Amino acid sequence: MRSIWKKKNKTSKIVSCGGHKVIEIKETTVEDIKLVQQLWDDGDVMKFVGFPDGLHETGEGMNNWLQWIESNRPGLNHYSIFEDGKYCGESFYEIDAEHKSAALDIKLFGFARGRGIATAGLSYAIKEAFQNGAEIVWVDPNPENVKAIALYKRLGFQQKDFPEYLVSDDEAPSSIYMELRKD
Repeated sequence: MRSIWKKKNKTSKIVSCGGHKVIEIKETTVEDIKLVQQLWDDGDVMKFVGFPDGLHETGEGMNNWLQWIESNRPGLNHYSIFEDGKYCGESFYEIDAEHKSAALDIKLFGFARGRGIATAGLSYAIKEAFQNGAEIVWVDPNPENVKAIALYKRLGFQQKDFPEYLVSDDEAPSSIYMELRKD
């Protein structure tokens, strides 16, 4: 994979894979909000995070969510991922400054899976989280999401017990914890 920084927007990254596809990863903006809303509406995308019928958020809710993202950058960030100009999905990180750790997330439409797009999108979020203060990045996939778990393992994540600060006293985790430490 070859990386090229887009000159007019330093928050974009363009990745070219063997000359066949061009992946753009950029900070989500108001222009992307309807695309993110469509992603969240898709039950296939959202089934492993507890919304098998999709998460149907209102336009106002989406705008409030984006304002939260924009007002908390760079401690957290959300990226929109495109292949040859077509929206594929999202990646996200949120840094816990006290523990110097960052939660990560990636979601892609079905057509975009298994083609290196998730690797590019998640790798970018990992790099940005580390550059903005995280020492550890972590994910908590549903144990049934074997494709996501395989992706995390390929990227070097190790399965471990949940840290105490992430465990609720009244609720047992229904996901697994995997982390990657900064080099």
